[in-house]
Formats: sequence, structure tokens, C-alpha cells
Amino acid sequence: MSFITSIGTANPANKFSQAQLADFMIQAMQLNEQDTRKLKTIFRASGIETRYSVIDDYGKKDEFKFYSNGLNLEPLPTTKERLELFREKSLSLSLQAISDCLAKVSSNESKALTHLIVVSCTGLYAPGLDIDLVKSLNLSSNIQRLCINFMGCYAAFNAIKIANAYCESDPNAKVLVVCTELCSIHFQKECSDDNLLANALFADGSAALLIESSPRKGVNLKPVSFFCDLAPEGAQDMAWTVGDLGFEMRLSAYVPEVIKRGIASLTKKLLAQISNQLSDISYYAIHPGGKKILEVIEQELGLTKKDNQASYEILKKFGNMSSPTVLFVLNEISKNLNGVDSGKKILSFAFGPGLTLESLVLEIQNHS
Repeated sequence: MSFITSIGTANPANKFSQAQLADFMIQAMQLNEQDTRKLKTIFRASGIETRYSVIDDYGKKDEFKFYSNGLNLEPLPTTKERLELFREKSLSLSLQAISDCLAKVSSNESKALTHLIVVSCTGLYAPGLDIDLVKSLNLSSNIQRLCINFMGCYAAFNAIKIANAYCESDPNAKVLVVCTELCSIHFQKECSDDNLLANALFADGSAALLIESSPRKGVNLKPVSFFCDLAPEGAQDMAWTVGDLGFEMRLSAYVPEVIKRGIASLTKKLLAQISNQLSDISYYAIHPGGKKILEVIEQELGLTKKDNQASYEILKKFGNMSSPTVLFVLNEISKNLNGVDSGKKILSFAFGPGLTLESLVLEIQNHS
């Protein structure tokens, strides 16, 4: 068995309102009046108030540092330049999340770590972020390392599954999971529906989990059931590919409808594994891929906005940060848990290319 014993989060220093970002996008994408109205409508309906980025250009009208000061930001940064920025910025952001995570348990906990899992779909290099973290944290050179790349918003679930397997096979396992995404470095300015939607949602952030074979004093989250499914009919509605000018997102407005058709069956199969019903669930940690996704899940499962309160709060403050986002939601829920919640369950979902639907049930355990 395994226990999530601590969660940490971090964001870059640059914080922008949706209005600031909309102004940048309108200028950069050279939108006409009709497309400007369309973009502003998407931004207003997003449920997002603020987002974070490692790039401070998004708050400017000129004198850019990362983007070109030429007409229409031309030439745009190449994929190489964007990945160099990922390498430059991802380490410090990851270290902030790890520091937040480990400070909640013990300042010396890094010395006892046995495994390191690093997750990202927005950047890669080799030797990679995992090795940079080993060096920066002065971890053992023989710590077992694993990288999960290019899986998208649901990748944290795969990291938790692997950490759970490590813990089940090693009674002394202490696994550090780090999910770091710099979505904003892949801004695309072509005026397409996919880009308008992506530019309204995505942001930068990092989250870290400590997952151990044994629980700690206080509140722990124990994974008790996983279930993954595919909705192949949505394969063309969500995709993430490498282009010459960064990574390119395909994000159709039909994604919520695909999720709507599959979420009830997914939930039933997940809960059947532990002989539970939806009425046995006390908390929901749903990846806020967008406001519409949260709303269709509520409709299909009979949930209220209050049930989804943590997801709406993270969406409002941070936007969609890809893989760390659902961990931000879990962290938000965890802040208010105490001894009376022991034995209660959390149901969590995340979605990504494929169209992949991931689900997880966690049991809250309080140990004295």
C-alpha cells in the first residue's frame, strides 16, 4: 500500500489577469473585430481570473524579452529556443514545489528518498530535469529515476500508479513525484479555434507529492482504486504535437461532450472495484480542464458546484496547468481535512490525448 503524505505547489512570479492576457493575444494574433469579440467571449466564459507564466512579455505591449519586437512578434521563437527556456526555468520552479512539499514533513526528508518520478509534457532535454533535481537536492546518485513525458493533463495519475507500485514492492520506499509544466512557452498566434481556446486556458505551474509505504502522523491520502479508459472517438479532439515553432495543441470545443458520454461508465467501473457507490464519495478532485468540462461532469454524475468547489477555485486562480493541476486541486482539498474526515473518500478525474479518461479513489486516513 502507499500513502500521499505531503503535497507542495509552486507558480512562476509573473501573474496576469485574463484581461491582460486577452490584450496580448489580440495584439499578437492581429485579430480583426469579429475574432476579437470571439476571443473576449472565450476568455470571459473560461472561469479563469488569473494565470501565471515564466514569460513576463504577456504583461507588455512592447519591449519584449522572449518574443520578437518585430511586426506581429515575427519571427516567433523556434522549438529549440522554447525548449532552452524550459530548461532554464523548469528547475527552479520544480525546486519551489519540492521545497513546499518537503517542508510540511521534514527538512531532511530529501536524504531518505528512494525514487524520483518527473512528469512533463511541455519540455524535455537530456540529461534531463530528473538529473538536475538529483544534483540540486544532493540526492543519492543511485536513486531510482523515472520520467513520464508527453502524456498531457492526466499524467500525474500515471505517476501515482507507479509510485504506488514502488511502495507495494518496497516497505521503505519514499517516492518524490514532481509535475512541472510551462504551457505558456508554446504560445501559437495563428488565428484558429484551437489556438483561441488554448490561449484562454493554459498556464505554468509545478506540484510535488511525497508518496510513502507507511503513513505519517496526521492526514494521509491512500490510493485505493485506479481505472483508465479511452474514448477513441475523441482522438482528434485533443492532441499535442511537436511543431517547428513549439508544441502545437489541438483542443476542440467537443472535448466536454466526449467526456460527458464516457464519465458515468468510467465512474461506475472505478467504484465497482471497491464495492462503492457514488454516495460513498465525500470529496471531488476533478481536473479543471475547462469550466465546461466541470459542468458536464456535474450534469452526468448529479454533482453540485459546491462538490466541485476546489476545482473551480484552482481554475479561477491558476487556469489549466496541465499535469500539476489536479494535484493543486488535491492540495486545496487537503488544506481543510482533519481527523473527522478519516475514512472518507475522494474521487478524482483527469483527461488528455487519446481521448484518455483517468480516475482514482483516495481514502483519507488520519494517523496519530
